[in-house]
Formats: sequence, C-alpha cells, structure tokens
Amino acid sequence: MDITRLPLFGMIARRMDWLSHRQTVLSHNVSNADTPNFQPRDLKPIDFRAEMRKQAARLTATTTTQQHQTSRLIAGPDREEKPRPSETTMSGNSVQLDTELMKVADTAMDYQMTTNIYRRQLAMLRSAIGRNS
Repeated sequence: MDITRLPLFGMIARRMDWLSHRQTVLSHNVSNADTPNFQPRDLKPIDFRAEMRKQAARLTATTTTQQHQTSRLIAGPDREEKPRPSETTMSGNSVQLDTELMKVADTAMDYQMTTNIYRRQLAMLRSAIGRNS
C-alpha cells in the first residue's frame, strides 16, 4: 500500500517537497549575495486551508444526525515569488544575509518538525494495525 495516498501522508510529503525546494531557493540567494543586480527569491507559503480543501474534495463525510456541521475553506496560491527588497547595495544586489540565514534556519526547523510528525503518524498507524515496532 502506498501511504502517500492517505491524505495526511500526502500533505506531509507535499510539505517536505516544498521545504526542500525552499531550501534550494534560499541557498541560491545566499550563494549570490555578492552578485551584482541579483534579486533574492522565496516561495509563497503553502496555504493550509487550500490543502485541506483539496483533501476534503477527495473525501466524503457521512452524517448520522442533522446536528453535524460542514466547513468551508478558502484556497490560495503557492508559487515562487520575488519579494520586494528593503535594502539594495550600490551594485544592485538586495540579498540580506542575516534575513536569508534566518529563513534557512526556520526552514530547517520546519523540515525537522514535519519529519517528526511523519514518524509519529507512522507509529500511530503501526499501533493501529498491531505492530508496535
């Protein structure tokens, strides 16, 4: 069975892919900190509501009473963007190393957190099927 077909594992896999891609973009920014006229790039954050909407569209909930409520979610984009620079050097470069390195550290922490969530979900799945190892 392919666990990425399970909604939560699919979302985790997409999040890890996004974080990996963001780390690549940010490292490119840092490596070009001295390149004239270089403009840093970043990725737009993943919209959690949009992800939930995608998953909800694939799932059907069964209501057993009329007191059950439905939820409405709003979608959003998640493409690469070019943030507006706040400072630009004389050479036209607007990479701020301290800001970029903070983003790199945040991305690494988010990746570690997502990995931990993945591990815990696997452990819960193993426990549910009777394999506690």
